[in-house]
Amino acid sequence: MGLGINGESDRVVNSYDERNRMAMRAAEEIREGMIVNLGIGIPSLVPNHLPKQLQVMFHAENGILGIGESPEKGMEDPTLCNAGGFPVTIVSGASYFDSATAFGMIRSGYLDITILGGLEVSQKGDLANWIVPGKRVPGIGGAMELAKKAKRVIVLMNHCNKKGESKIVKECTLPLTAKQCVDLIITEMGVLKVNERGLLLTEVMAPYQIQDVISKTNAPLQISDSIKVIDG
Repeated sequence: MGLGINGESDRVVNSYDERNRMAMRAAEEIREGMIVNLGIGIPSLVPNHLPKQLQVMFHAENGILGIGESPEKGMEDPTLCNAGGFPVTIVSGASYFDSATAFGMIRSGYLDITILGGLEVSQKGDLANWIVPGKRVPGIGGAMELAKKAKRVIVLMNHCNKKGESKIVKECTLPLTAKQCVDLIITEMGVLKVNERGLLLTEVMAPYQIQDVISKTNAPLQISDSIKVIDG
């Protein structure tokens, strides 16, 4: 049984489990030898779901190449954090540098993937992820460079906002980070590819069903002929 249009379901998916399932699915996009940048929030969980033998260097704008798994509680190093200020570990071969060098890596196109959070993504792959009007933030930071200079952009986000409104839309209403930059969207409901025709639904996360994703998406969807159901 899946989640129906009325929002009822025969089982409840814990929000923590949903976040980790999304991070686990994003980890499947990472290949040996890649350099990957992670945004704050759900993307920061991705290193916890990589196979131990996979050699990947995670990049942070504050000047680290080689971020590892999240530290166990009580084992945090107060001098070691990611760009969002959250404690991290490092892997063998990691290096430190200043922010200018970190952004030089981004702008020079060395990042194979950036995995970011999102406030809105349009059917064309436009991304809004840095400000909600009326909220105070320091600025756009590195979001613009990451969105335009990484070889591939993956967005991990909840399918709907706190009001129950779709975050996948025909046109973004929030201030844009970058236009036509998103390649893949992963939410707690499914996986959508951005192509020249718009959005292609390729995977559905159980207990949701195809119709649930369609009803909760404020943009036209193409449905893959070989759609996959992710269960677990």
